Amino acid sequence: MHVRCPDRLPEDAYRQVLEQMAELSPVVQALPPTAALAELKGALRYHGADAVRLGEMLRVRTISRLGVDIRVGIGSSITVAATASGQVPRPGGVLAVPPDRVTDWLGPLPVEALHGIGPRQAQALRDYGVHSVGLLATVPPATVQRLLGGRAGRQAADRARGVDPRPVFPRALPATASVHRAFPRHTLDGAAVRAALLDLVVTLAVQLRGGGRAARGLTLALRFAGGTTWEKSRRLPEASAHDDDLRTMAYRLIDAAGLQRGRITAITLKADDLVSADQVAEQISLDEVRETRLVAEEVSDRIRAKFGPDAIRPATTLLRVS
Repeated sequence: MHVRCPDRLPEDAYRQVLEQMAELSPVVQALPPTAALAELKGALRYHGADAVRLGEMLRVRTISRLGVDIRVGIGSSITVAATASGQVPRPGGVLAVPPDRVTDWLGPLPVEALHGIGPRQAQALRDYGVHSVGLLATVPPATVQRLLGGRAGRQAADRARGVDPRPVFPRALPATASVHRAFPRHTLDGAAVRAALLDLVVTLAVQLRGGGRAARGLTLALRFAGGTTWEKSRRLPEASAHDDDLRTMAYRLIDAAGLQRGRITAITLKADDLVSADQVAEQISLDEVRETRLVAEEVSDRIRAKFGPDAIRPATTLLRVS
């Protein structure tokens, strides 16, 4: 079963959809940001229902409990199920392809509808005269490999025939942590925005260290007047929960936004793909400045633990010198 959630679904709602899927099947594979897979073989016997019934149950639960309408595709392989979910009209529904009708159902579809075929690959096939999945299935695999490349061509030729041996692996959505700051008024002041971002960095770093976790990546989201948003993610060179590492990456993200006259109303900074701090290797540094900062960081954490999280804040006040 392949599930597609609405575009731009908040992460909390996406996690709740995964929890609803886990109630039906113990084998759920998250496909961020808004899709997921579930293996139904054992679930069919456990619930005493067919696959279509389980798909309908899941959709009813997500609508009634979460207010989220999903598109569900059911098939004998990942490719068939994912292609089926892509053919369900919005906002949601359930489409099941019986195993004995896979090739008949795939045949009339345009090549770009086959799961795993990107826009460039579809255009290369169309230039060759292959406009449907059925035609792609009749083309010799060697020819498809010359058009799309060795591995991609071999996979496309197999999937057009409904062949996809990949299993569903249980995979939960990586843990995240986020901090948010809303401005009382629309701000055009770049210095004020960077000051707020620095405060968020310190708050997030303290939160991670307090929980014994480290982040492998950062995501910065900006909300502008009028409701438009901008979001960008980057991986850290190595997992970290230190102020300096998070600050450096956060400043790169804000620089990538290219802010000039954008009226910002809110900032959200999110630590992605969290891991236990015990799994992070701490490299011995010969940089005395960095070592001094790490010691100061430990002292600051002890002070916050004793006197409260606001006992020490970053120096973000701008002094105007006349």
